[in-house]
Amino acid sequence: MNNPILAALDVDTLPDALRLVEQLRDHVGGFKVGLELCTNVGVQTVIAAVSAAGGEIFVDLKFKDIPNTVAAAARAVSRPGVMFFNVHADGGAAMMRAALEAANASAAKPKVMGVTVLTSMDEATLNNEVRVPGALVEQAVHLAKLAQSAGLAGVVCSAHEVAAIKAACGADFQTVVPGVRPSWAEANDQRRVMTPAETIRVGADYLVIGRPITRPPEAIGSPADAAQKILEEIAGVRQ
Repeated sequence: MNNPILAALDVDTLPDALRLVEQLRDHVGGFKVGLELCTNVGVQTVIAAVSAAGGEIFVDLKFKDIPNTVAAAARAVSRPGVMFFNVHADGGAAMMRAALEAANASAAKPKVMGVTVLTSMDEATLNNEVRVPGALVEQAVHLAKLAQSAGLAGVVCSAHEVAAIKAACGADFQTVVPGVRPSWAEANDQRRVMTPAETIRVGADYLVIGRPITRPPEAIGSPADAAQKILEEIAGVRQ
């Protein structure tokens, strides 16, 4: 993808989402639709409307259930306009394979990405609350390798784990990175963050960016202005 930015449509109405698509479709590579919008509107309605408005879609619903149920959900989102959707990698290899088989059986054939460790979590939360011992990066790499063994195209991970995942899984194994925050934006509820330039520098393939683009500081300007400013920052790294 020439433009790696996926703008997060984290709004609760379809008109609000489509206004952002209209403003941003010439400035970003695609759009992430997630729980807030899809729960309020309905995932297939969202996919159809955003695709018709000119947006390529990442369906970020993080499926995790028994393989048969996840396969059914995968079939439901494997629609025209969907580039990829995600499942929790810690749901296991059988579950991920079921999602992939369902996606591949569709006409759209979207890629499937595995979620490693949420970017809102830190190592203390992983160790003490989730009770997964060891270094967070080791858990992220372990889940990435599991996702790769199940045939997935890549993973969703923090920018801080991209280099280790690429080293373990190869440069062609794709990484989708949320929690990307320009220096002029607030971190909000994300903990393991990097700037767009830093994220591209460590090898990320896609950058999911929400509030810094959809609700930028007044000094930055419009959502399109914010996206363009981020593109310029990325271009400086890619030269």
